[in-house]
Amino acid sequence: MAVSRFDRLWFRVAALCAFVVLAAACGDGGLLDGVGTRSQDAVLGDLSTTSTIPIRVDEQRTLGVVISADLTWWNDGIEGEAAGEKNYVVAKVWERNPHQRSHQASRREILQVLPNVAFPGVVPEDVRFVTSQLNFDTASATIDVESSAAFGLWPVEPYSIQDASLAVLRVGEAGEFRIDGIVADIVDAGLSLSWTAGLYRYELFCRTGVNDELCWQMAESTVSLASQIPPST
Repeated sequence: MAVSRFDRLWFRVAALCAFVVLAAACGDGGLLDGVGTRSQDAVLGDLSTTSTIPIRVDEQRTLGVVISADLTWWNDGIEGEAAGEKNYVVAKVWERNPHQRSHQASRREILQVLPNVAFPGVVPEDVRFVTSQLNFDTASATIDVESSAAFGLWPVEPYSIQDASLAVLRVGEAGEFRIDGIVADIVDAGLSLSWTAGLYRYELFCRTGVNDELCWQMAESTVSLASQIPPST
Protein backbone atom coordinates (compact mmCIF):
# COMPACT_ATOMS: atom_id res chain seq x y z
CA MET A 1 0.00 0.00 0.00
CA ALA A 2 1.54 3.31 -1.08
CA VAL A 3 1.14 6.27 1.24
CA SER A 4 2.16 9.87 0.98
CA ARG A 5 4.52 11.92 3.12
CA PHE A 6 1.50 13.14 5.09
CA ASP A 7 0.86 9.67 6.47
CA ARG A 8 4.18 9.55 8.32
CA LEU A 9 2.59 10.42 11.64
CA TRP A 10 0.84 7.03 11.61
CA PHE A 11 4.18 5.31 11.02
CA ARG A 12 5.81 7.14 13.94
CA VAL A 13 3.03 6.28 16.37
CA ALA A 14 3.03 2.64 15.33
CA ALA A 15 6.80 2.43 15.58
CA LEU A 16 6.85 3.90 19.08
CA CYS A 17 4.08 1.61 20.33
CA ALA A 18 5.82 -1.46 18.97
CA PHE A 19 9.41 -0.43 19.77
CA VAL A 20 9.97 -2.80 22.69
CA VAL A 21 8.84 -5.76 20.61
CA LEU A 22 10.56 -4.78 17.37
CA ALA A 23 13.88 -3.88 18.95
CA ALA A 24 14.52 -7.58 19.55
CA ALA A 25 13.96 -8.54 15.92
CA CYS A 26 16.01 -8.02 12.77
CA GLY A 27 13.35 -9.26 10.35
CA ASP A 28 13.46 -12.16 7.94
CA GLY A 29 15.72 -12.38 4.90
CA GLY A 30 14.57 -12.65 1.34
CA LEU A 31 14.20 -8.95 0.53
CA LEU A 32 17.89 -8.15 0.29
CA ASP A 33 18.57 -9.12 -3.32
CA GLY A 34 21.68 -7.30 -4.56
CA VAL A 35 23.34 -6.88 -1.16
CA GLY A 36 26.13 -9.29 -2.11
CA THR A 37 27.23 -12.80 -1.31
CA ARG A 38 30.74 -12.58 0.12
CA SER A 39 31.04 -14.33 3.49
CA GLN A 40 33.34 -13.49 6.40
CA ASP A 41 34.21 -15.07 9.74
CA ALA A 42 31.92 -14.00 12.57
CA VAL A 43 34.27 -11.35 13.93
CA LEU A 44 32.93 -7.90 14.67
CA GLY A 45 36.27 -6.10 14.50
CA ASP A 46 36.94 -2.49 15.44
CA LEU A 47 34.09 -0.10 14.77
CA SER A 48 34.87 3.14 13.01
CA THR A 49 34.56 6.46 14.80
CA THR A 50 31.75 8.65 13.53
CA SER A 51 30.16 11.94 14.47
CA THR A 52 26.69 11.60 15.97
CA ILE A 53 24.10 14.21 15.02
CA PRO A 54 20.98 14.19 17.24
CA ILE A 55 17.61 14.73 15.60
CA ARG A 56 14.45 15.37 17.55
CA VAL A 57 11.61 12.99 16.75
CA ASP A 58 9.22 13.86 19.58
CA GLU A 59 9.30 15.02 23.18
CA GLN A 60 9.92 11.53 24.57
CA ARG A 61 12.60 10.08 22.31
CA THR A 62 15.76 11.46 20.68
CA LEU A 63 17.33 9.49 17.85
CA GLY A 64 20.69 10.04 16.20
CA VAL A 65 22.27 9.88 12.79
CA VAL A 66 25.86 9.84 11.55
CA ILE A 67 27.40 11.25 8.39
CA SER A 68 27.62 8.47 5.82
CA ALA A 69 30.92 9.74 4.42
CA ASP A 70 32.51 8.90 7.81
CA LEU A 71 31.57 5.22 7.62
CA THR A 72 33.79 2.35 6.52
CA TRP A 73 32.98 1.68 2.86
CA TRP A 74 33.68 -2.03 2.59
CA ASN A 75 34.66 -2.18 -1.09
CA ASP A 76 36.65 1.02 -1.48
CA GLY A 77 40.09 0.08 -2.71
CA ILE A 78 38.89 -3.38 -3.76
CA GLU A 79 41.59 -5.54 -5.36
CA GLY A 80 41.77 -4.86 -9.09
CA GLU A 81 39.70 -1.68 -8.83
CA ALA A 82 38.89 -0.55 -12.37
CA ALA A 83 39.07 2.98 -13.76
CA GLY A 84 38.12 4.18 -17.21
CA GLU A 85 35.10 4.55 -19.45
CA LYS A 86 31.85 2.84 -18.51
CA ASN A 87 32.05 -0.27 -20.72
CA TYR A 88 35.60 -1.01 -19.60
CA VAL A 89 34.68 -0.78 -15.91
CA VAL A 90 31.59 -2.96 -16.42
CA ALA A 91 33.70 -5.63 -18.16
CA LYS A 92 36.40 -5.62 -15.45
CA VAL A 93 33.85 -5.89 -12.62
CA TRP A 94 32.09 -8.75 -14.45
CA GLU A 95 35.39 -10.64 -14.69
CA ARG A 96 35.62 -10.84 -10.89
CA ASN A 97 32.77 -13.29 -10.67
CA PRO A 98 31.39 -14.25 -14.09
CA HIS A 99 27.80 -15.46 -14.38
CA GLN A 100 26.85 -14.08 -10.95
CA ARG A 101 24.25 -11.33 -10.66
CA SER A 102 25.80 -9.21 -7.89
CA HIS A 103 29.42 -8.10 -7.94
CA GLN A 104 31.26 -6.25 -5.20
CA ALA A 105 32.33 -2.83 -6.49
CA SER A 106 33.90 0.31 -5.05
CA ARG A 107 32.19 3.69 -4.92
CA ARG A 108 34.45 4.99 -7.68
CA GLU A 109 33.58 2.06 -9.93
CA ILE A 110 29.86 2.59 -9.34
CA LEU A 111 30.17 6.29 -10.17
CA GLN A 112 31.90 5.48 -13.45
CA VAL A 113 28.99 3.22 -14.37
CA LEU A 114 26.20 5.34 -12.83
CA PRO A 115 27.29 9.00 -13.03
CA ASN A 116 25.60 11.41 -10.61
CA VAL A 117 24.09 8.62 -8.51
CA ALA A 118 23.10 9.76 -5.01
CA PHE A 119 23.35 8.26 -1.53
CA PRO A 120 21.92 9.33 1.87
CA GLY A 121 24.01 12.01 3.52
CA VAL A 122 23.12 10.66 6.96
CA VAL A 123 22.27 7.19 8.27
CA PRO A 124 21.21 5.79 11.68
CA GLU A 125 23.95 6.03 14.27
CA ASP A 126 24.10 2.23 14.62
CA VAL A 127 25.45 1.90 11.07
CA ARG A 128 29.22 1.44 10.79
CA PHE A 129 29.82 -0.16 7.38
CA VAL A 130 28.48 0.23 3.84
CA THR A 131 28.74 -2.46 1.16
CA SER A 132 28.35 -1.60 -2.52
CA GLN A 133 27.60 -3.79 -5.53
CA LEU A 134 26.84 -3.57 -9.22
CA ASN A 135 24.07 -5.87 -10.44
CA PHE A 136 24.20 -7.59 -13.83
CA ASP A 137 21.92 -9.13 -16.38
CA THR A 138 23.73 -12.48 -16.42
CA ALA A 139 22.53 -13.38 -19.93
CA SER A 140 24.24 -10.38 -21.50
CA ALA A 141 26.94 -9.54 -18.90
CA THR A 142 25.63 -5.99 -18.87
CA ILE A 143 24.31 -3.84 -16.03
CA ASP A 144 20.74 -4.62 -14.98
CA VAL A 145 18.77 -1.47 -15.74
CA GLU A 146 16.02 -2.30 -13.24
CA SER A 147 18.40 -2.78 -10.30
CA SER A 148 21.79 -1.47 -11.33
CA ALA A 149 23.42 -1.07 -7.92
CA ALA A 150 22.79 -1.90 -4.28
CA PHE A 151 24.18 -0.55 -1.02
CA GLY A 152 23.92 -2.39 2.30
CA LEU A 153 24.09 -0.62 5.66
CA TRP A 154 25.57 -2.70 8.48
CA PRO A 155 26.10 -2.20 12.24
CA VAL A 156 28.77 -4.95 12.28
CA GLU A 157 31.36 -6.26 9.86
CA PRO A 158 29.46 -7.08 6.66
CA TYR A 159 28.42 -10.70 6.14
CA SER A 160 29.84 -11.77 9.51
CA ILE A 161 26.33 -12.28 10.90
CA GLN A 162 23.43 -13.43 8.76
CA ASP A 163 20.73 -10.82 8.10
CA ALA A 164 22.55 -8.21 10.18
CA SER A 165 22.15 -5.35 7.71
CA LEU A 166 19.78 -2.60 8.85
CA ALA A 167 18.87 -1.17 5.46
CA VAL A 168 19.43 -1.60 1.73
CA LEU A 169 19.37 1.06 -0.98
CA ARG A 170 18.75 -0.15 -4.53
CA VAL A 171 19.25 2.05 -7.60
CA GLY A 172 17.94 1.52 -11.13
CA GLU A 173 17.38 3.58 -14.23
CA ALA A 174 14.26 5.75 -13.99
CA GLY A 175 13.52 5.92 -17.70
CA GLU A 176 10.02 7.31 -18.24
CA PHE A 177 8.85 6.00 -14.87
CA ARG A 178 8.70 8.89 -12.40
CA ILE A 179 7.55 9.05 -8.78
CA ASP A 180 6.12 12.28 -7.40
CA GLY A 181 7.91 12.80 -4.09
CA ILE A 182 8.68 9.86 -1.78
CA VAL A 183 6.13 7.09 -1.42
CA ALA A 184 6.08 4.39 1.26
CA ASP A 185 5.09 0.75 1.30
CA ILE A 186 4.66 -1.25 4.49
CA VAL A 187 6.16 -4.69 3.89
CA ASP A 188 6.36 -7.76 6.09
CA ALA A 189 9.98 -7.19 7.11
CA GLY A 190 9.98 -3.40 7.40
CA LEU A 191 9.38 -0.17 5.50
CA SER A 192 10.18 0.53 1.83
CA LEU A 193 10.53 4.09 0.47
CA SER A 194 10.70 4.84 -3.26
CA TRP A 195 11.45 7.97 -5.27
CA THR A 196 13.03 9.16 -8.51
CA ALA A 197 15.68 11.83 -8.92
CA GLY A 198 17.57 12.69 -12.07
CA LEU A 199 18.29 9.59 -14.13
CA TYR A 200 17.63 7.11 -11.34
CA ARG A 201 14.93 5.37 -9.34
CA TYR A 202 15.75 4.71 -5.68
CA GLU A 203 14.27 2.12 -3.32
CA LEU A 204 15.28 2.26 0.35
CA PHE A 205 14.31 -0.75 2.45
CA CYS A 206 14.61 -0.40 6.24
CA ARG A 207 14.28 -3.51 8.34
CA THR A 208 11.75 -3.85 11.12
CA GLY A 209 13.37 -2.30 14.18
CA VAL A 210 14.78 0.73 12.32
CA ASN A 211 12.72 3.72 13.38
CA ASP A 212 10.52 4.93 10.51
CA GLU A 213 11.59 8.54 11.10
CA LEU A 214 15.21 7.54 10.53
CA CYS A 215 14.28 5.76 7.32
CA TRP A 216 12.60 8.93 6.06
CA GLN A 217 15.58 10.97 7.23
CA MET A 218 17.90 8.90 5.05
CA ALA A 219 15.67 9.22 1.99
CA GLU A 220 15.38 12.99 2.40
CA SER A 221 19.13 13.54 2.95
CA THR A 222 20.49 12.17 -0.32
CA VAL A 223 23.47 13.94 -1.86
CA SER A 224 25.82 13.16 -4.72
CA LEU A 225 27.84 10.03 -3.96
CA ALA A 226 30.82 11.70 -5.61
CA SER A 227 30.76 14.46 -2.98
CA GLN A 228 31.24 11.88 -0.22
CA ILE A 229 34.45 10.35 -1.54
CA PRO A 230 37.65 11.82 -0.09
CA PRO A 231 40.28 13.04 -2.58
CA SER A 232 42.78 10.44 -3.71
CA THR A 233 46.07 10.59 -1.90
